[in-house]
Parts: sequence; structure tokens; C-alpha cells
Amino acid sequence: MKIRNLILLVPALLLAFSAQADEGMWLPSLLNKVNIEKMREMGAQLTPDDIYNINQSSLKDAVISLNGGSCTGELVSDQGLFLTNHHCGYGQIQQHSTEDNNYLRDGFWAPTKADELPNQGMFVSFLVRVDDVTDQVLDNVTHEMDEETRNDSIQNAIARVRNNAEVDSTHHISIKSFYRGNQYLMLEYETYRDVRLVGAPPHFIGKFGGDTDNWMWPRHTGDFSMFRIYTAPDGTPAEFSEENIPLEPRHHFPVSLKGYTENDFSMVMGYPGSTNRYLTSGGVKFTMDIVNQTRIDVRKAKLDIIRAYMATSDKATIQYASKHARSSNYYKYSIGQNRGLERLEVIAQKKKVEEDFQNWISQNEDRREKYGEALNLIEEAYSDTEDDKALYYLSEAFLRGPEIFLLAYRYKNLNELLDDAKENEEAIKSAASNLKESAEKFFKDYNAATDEKIAAALSEIYAKNISEKYHPEFISTITGRYNNDYEKWAEKIFKKSIFTNQESLFDFLEKPKRRKLEKDPVFVAAKEIMEVRQQASDNNEPEKTKLDRGYRLFLDGLLAMNGEENYYPDANSTMRLTNGTISGYEPRDAVYYNYYTTLDGYIEKAIPGDREFDVWPRMKELHANKEFGQYADKNGALRTCFISNNDITGGNSGSPVINGEGHLIGIAFDGNWEAMSGDIAFEPELQKCINVDIRYVLWVIDTFAGATHLVDEMTLVE
Repeated sequence: MKIRNLILLVPALLLAFSAQADEGMWLPSLLNKVNIEKMREMGAQLTPDDIYNINQSSLKDAVISLNGGSCTGELVSDQGLFLTNHHCGYGQIQQHSTEDNNYLRDGFWAPTKADELPNQGMFVSFLVRVDDVTDQVLDNVTHEMDEETRNDSIQNAIARVRNNAEVDSTHHISIKSFYRGNQYLMLEYETYRDVRLVGAPPHFIGKFGGDTDNWMWPRHTGDFSMFRIYTAPDGTPAEFSEENIPLEPRHHFPVSLKGYTENDFSMVMGYPGSTNRYLTSGGVKFTMDIVNQTRIDVRKAKLDIIRAYMATSDKATIQYASKHARSSNYYKYSIGQNRGLERLEVIAQKKKVEEDFQNWISQNEDRREKYGEALNLIEEAYSDTEDDKALYYLSEAFLRGPEIFLLAYRYKNLNELLDDAKENEEAIKSAASNLKESAEKFFKDYNAATDEKIAAALSEIYAKNISEKYHPEFISTITGRYNNDYEKWAEKIFKKSIFTNQESLFDFLEKPKRRKLEKDPVFVAAKEIMEVRQQASDNNEPEKTKLDRGYRLFLDGLLAMNGEENYYPDANSTMRLTNGTISGYEPRDAVYYNYYTTLDGYIEKAIPGDREFDVWPRMKELHANKEFGQYADKNGALRTCFISNNDITGGNSGSPVINGEGHLIGIAFDGNWEAMSGDIAFEPELQKCINVDIRYVLWVIDTFAGATHLVDEMTLVE
């Protein structure tokens, strides 16, 4: 979560606008509005300057955004060592894995810094400062402007603000919209691109429980991995080089051995990706019926095919492990969110908010003039979902489904250059070289036979669910020439395409010809998909414009109606802070879940040979002998995970969980099944943040793996 002016606990209005102390992903700009006394009542011993300060070291300087906000990490040493989740480092671990060195299965621990593994394309960013630039961005905007004129004015203003910003050459500026375009903040970041893999536990720890335990509590997963940031010899950001040195950070978290008890204060800082807490009733229905249901229908078929292939060999498992994990995570999430939204009757609650809003507007002519069209615009936009449904299905079935279509579409630029091969000779060579480099990475983790099955299955699902108006031309070909035999069609185009294997694609890139590319059936299909996507997007533009204006006015009205201090903006991959406490919960009648789990439960779950619940003999021996050392709690047990009521979402994965003294007590990695509706409706009685206990992390590194030198780097506190 991010932080600049934060530390808060102001009442937050959500569904029925009732305050919840642990609800809210608070922004840096709220620093001066924070009720620090409330935090202190909960157990915090920190000051605002301890958390965010641009002139001296503060907690924000130890919290990093991974790869633009996909996950969060926290620094734990003065040598650039940081922790994040195992699932956040999964792609890097997979890329370094081979059948001979299967780091996904067996884990990896670098014995020295020289053995740490570089990761091309991985980067981390530190938040330097946040400034409110709303007045500058909206200076020339008026209420009467149409949306196109308004957007043009805003983009021109953003460009001016960015150009006038005085930042160091190693820093970059991001200007983001909040509250649906009612506020703009300028965020300054420093980014490092030499990030090396230091350690990761084996599969049976880092991914223990697999898909079965995903989004569930109780949990026993050691979901962590370790990386190190390197800089140029002068300490500035630099690309990978053997000459680089470990980062000397402004701050790193002391790591607590003291642990926690029930009702202790907890704080999470990180980079939550996206929430939609201010959707209307129509927006909730749209999310359930279009967004989530599309994901559920399409990904189930895709995941079944991937799982079947992964079961064939270790090589197949390594190739598709990361792909499967990415796809399955939000497949299960979508199922849980729909169930939660229905169970909590969120649509009815949203309608009550809309009714209150409409009543407030009706009391004043100025309000009617300014906000009167808001809910009508939103309702009109949601009344026709044909274009939206096509866009979501195109994304799931073709752009996130079979990999080959996106691979082929990346050759569109080369195809255009080939239109005048002599004039573009050098540009063609450069493009071919870049495409060859990316193709090498692509085919390392690609199986054409599996992708062929996915293409056939998802194309059929798309055709059955989407109007013919948005069918790519190849659907008609399948219906006619192939008599609706999608498997036969997929077999034919994969057999004839240059994109199905590295050798044929490299042969083409040696002597690229426009005619060959234009006749390739996969390239042709990819172009048809993108043409239909553009058509659906163009047709959907009027509805999108209505939604943008409607929600902007709706949020502006809510802020005016209830007071700005009662709201936090939806998550958008910027740093946020949430406050909470560590506690158990009652998921249903006569059931109570304790607030922590132990290694005892981990051993009890063991299923020999099972991919999700296998446990190595060494873990059983260490458990039987109670070799927990300084990492045991006061009762001699080794705690694995714990839960708090901190408000988190995707992007918070890997976030530090901090006690009242600013010490690291855990790493956030999941939410609970009963509260999957949380991105839309916070559930104060049920919503939990699932965290791996930092003492379990240390025990795995030190006692299990014997990588004591990494623990020695850290600042351990009692």
C-alpha cells in the first residue's frame, strides 16, 4: 500500500456508508486528515513521520512495488535483500528451472551473492513522494464540457505538469486519477532493474495446498521468496552488470521474533491493484454476469486442458506451472466473488445507497443540475451489454486463451514493413532480430499440441456465447467448411502455420516474405480477432463515455454529500496503508477459526505423493523433534500463518504486515473464501488478510534450508 500523508482511521463509507475501523486503503494525500489517536488506541506507536517522510528515512522507503504493481515486497536488510510471496516470484523461479535443476520443485538458495540469479525484465520501484496536482490538471475543466473536450483538456494539463516536474534523471513521474477523475496525484518513483533471485522454498512449502487451499483458511503455506536489488557502483539504478553492488536502502524492516497475540494492532503497506467499492447496483450485476461469468466459463475449459498436459511429465509441469497459477487464481476468485455478492445481497445494498443519493440530490436545485444525470447515465450504459460481453470473451478466449494468436499478431509491424522491403531493409532486420529473441523465450515454455486443444475449445465456447455480429471470419469457416468441427480446424491451421514451432519461425525470420505471412492461417486468424475487437470497442465507446461521466459525477456527489474525509479512493496500484487487528472469525454457524495455524496442522494435511499436499521427510523429522529454536512461540509451537482484518486486494501480495512498533511480523499473501466479494463490498465481520508468519519464514530459511547467512543479514528484534 502506499503512503504519503497517511495514518488514518477516519470512518469509511462503503455500501451503506457505515464506518469500519479496519476498512479502507488509505492514500498518502490523507496524512493531514488522519486520526492518529485512533491508531494509537489500537496499539500503534508510530508517528506520521515514521511512516511517510520525504526528507528522512521512513517505512515507505522499505516497501517496493514489483513489476509496476503486480506484487509488493519489503526490504529486510541493509544489503538490498527483500521478501515477497513465492507466487510473486513464481515466474522468475520457473524461468530458472530445468529438469536437472527444478527450483520450482526443490527450491533454491544462493550460497553467495555471486550465485544469485539475474532476472531479465524484472524491476522494482520505490515511492519517493506524492503531490496533489488536482488544481493544475482540472484548471481549465468546466462542468459543461463534453467528455471528449474534458479529456483533451486533462491530457494537455497532465503533459504540462509532467514537463514542469523537477525530478532526478533516475526518477520517473506518474500522474494518476483518483475518485473516478475527481482528483489527480503526481507520484515520483525510483526504479531498479537489476533484481536477482536469492532464495525460494521448495514447492511443498511455497505452494503447499495448491489450488485446493487457495483463498482458504486455515492455511499452512510458506508463501515467500527472496530477491536482492543491485545498483551501479555509485548507488544509482542500473541495468544488470557484474560490476553492480547490493543496494544500500534508506530503510529496512527490523524482523520481529516477538510474535503477536489476538487483537494486536497490525498494519499493511503495499500496492493494491484494483477495487470497485463504489459500483452501483447495475455495476455489481455487470461484474457478476459479464466479467466474472465470462472468466469462469472460459478458464474452466482452458485449465482442464493445461492440467492434463502438466500431468504428463516434469518438463510439462515446469513449462506451464506459472501459466496455470496465473489463470486458476482468478478463476476461483470469480466463483467466490459471485457467491459472496449474492449471499450478502450487495445489489440490494447498493440500491439503497443510490436511493439515498437521489433523495439528497432532489433537495436542492444546484445539486439536481450538477449531479442529476449521474445515475441515469450509469444505468443507460449498463442496459446494453452486447459489446461489453464480446470484448470480455475476446480477451478471455483469444488474447488470454491460446498463446499463438498474440504471438502471431506481434508480427503485424513486420508485415507492414515488408510492404516495401527495399525501403525498409534495415528496419526489417532489426524487427526480425527482436522477434527472434522474444520467440526463443516463448518456445521455452510452449507446447503446440496443448495450445491447439485450447484454441479449439475456446473458439467453440466463444462462438456459442457471442452474437454472430462479433464472430471473426474463421468462425464461419469452421461452421461451413469444417462442419462445426473445431478440433479439425485447429489441427489444420496449426499444421500449416509457421508460428507453431521455433524452427519454422526462425526460418521465416531469416528471409521474411510478406506473402508468406499474409497466407499464414494463424496470422490471418489473429488479424480477424483484432479487427472484431476494434469493432466491438468502437461500438462500445458511447456506453463507456456515459459510464465515465456518470461515475465521475456520482463519486463527486458522494464526496459532497458525506464529506471527503469519509472516503478513500479505489485501489489503482498506488501505495496504500490499512490498519487492523489480528483476530479469528466465525465463517458460519457453530464454526470458529483461530487466528493462527502451526506446523502441526501442516503435518496433519500431508498426503504422500500428492502434488498439493506432499511433505518431505525432513520436514516431518524437524517437526517430530520440535527443532524450532528461537522461532517457536511461547508454547513451543511453530506458527505458520495468521490472519488479520486488514483491507487488501490483488497487488498486496507480498506486502509487509507490521506491528505497532514498525517491525515486520508477516507477509500478506491471500484473502479468505468467505469474503471474495471484498473488492466490491468490504465485509467487516468476515474479511481477513491471510499472512505467512515471519518466524516460519526465518525457520524455513535457517533451520530447514541451512541458509543461515541470509538470516544473519537481517535485523532481528525481540
